[in-house]
Amino acid sequence: MVPVREALLGLLVLPAFAGTVTVDGAAVELTFSDPEIIESSGLAVVGDWVVTTNDSGDTGRVFVVDGSGATVGVSAWSAEPRDVEALAPGEADEVWVGDIGDNSGVRDSIEITPVTVGARDIDVDAPSYELVYPDGARDAETLMRDPTTGRLYIATKEIFGGLLYEVPEQLDPVKPNRLRELGEVLPIATDGAFFPDGRHLVVRGYNSAVVYAFPTLDEVGEVELPDQRQGEGIAVTEDRDLLISTEGQFTDVQRVPLPAGIRAAMDPPPPATPSPSDSEPSTSEPSSSSPTTESREDSELPETTETVRSPWPWFLGGFVGLGIILVLMRSLRRR
Repeated sequence: MVPVREALLGLLVLPAFAGTVTVDGAAVELTFSDPEIIESSGLAVVGDWVVTTNDSGDTGRVFVVDGSGATVGVSAWSAEPRDVEALAPGEADEVWVGDIGDNSGVRDSIEITPVTVGARDIDVDAPSYELVYPDGARDAETLMRDPTTGRLYIATKEIFGGLLYEVPEQLDPVKPNRLRELGEVLPIATDGAFFPDGRHLVVRGYNSAVVYAFPTLDEVGEVELPDQRQGEGIAVTEDRDLLISTEGQFTDVQRVPLPAGIRAAMDPPPPATPSPSDSEPSTSEPSSSSPTTESREDSELPETTETVRSPWPWFLGGFVGLGIILVLMRSLRRR
């Protein structure tokens, strides 16, 4: 049963970002055939499998699903979790499970647990790590892991804008681990995932998903998602497509291609190509073996001297000299 608050949030239509792109190429990737999957609330890609978990009300278990939609394994990790809402891919055959839901905002702490998965049923005995927010209880449904560093992140689910929190790099299994706020994400965040490059992440709501640069959290673009009953799962494939799931029995997991414009914006800039002037010495520069005085003359003195002088001073000097001679000759004649 969907809580009243969740139903109201599902009806909330959020204003579109300027870069919203409508996706027409979405297609059904698989359909859950297991009748036990009734409220798919988290989604992760682990190798060739899709892993999901039910929302609150179920025992602590995750379902491993193959490409046909059939469940090939179930990993049970807790008999009485409080409010499981999210999954993030971990190391090798592992997912992190997020018992992080808090609709009423009353939990003193939340928990995450690493769970081994595979094509068989597994009873998992793993430590759970307690997390606390620095500013009081918050509801959350998004757990993400940076594939390049292994660091975990949680995005809160709030009407007027969610917040992204960083999980400590070293987790203490005994005492609470304090989260650190990083910045804002979209309102009503229901799931999220990192892209393989670790430089971008995506956070979804009920109607759309926003791609962010990381760690700046600058918006790269928004993708309008296909209509779903209550979309609460998103994962990223190796080729940067989005997989999305929704609550309900026998529901579809859809593949949403990332629009070309967003892909291009995510691509790293091409390496700078050196210009010929950067790699070839200039012929106008003096050789390093040239004397210092010659270099100073080349750079500080005029290129030419006599060839650019005016001839008029010579003519003027000649006339003055001739005048002096004439005066002397006249004075001698008088004597």
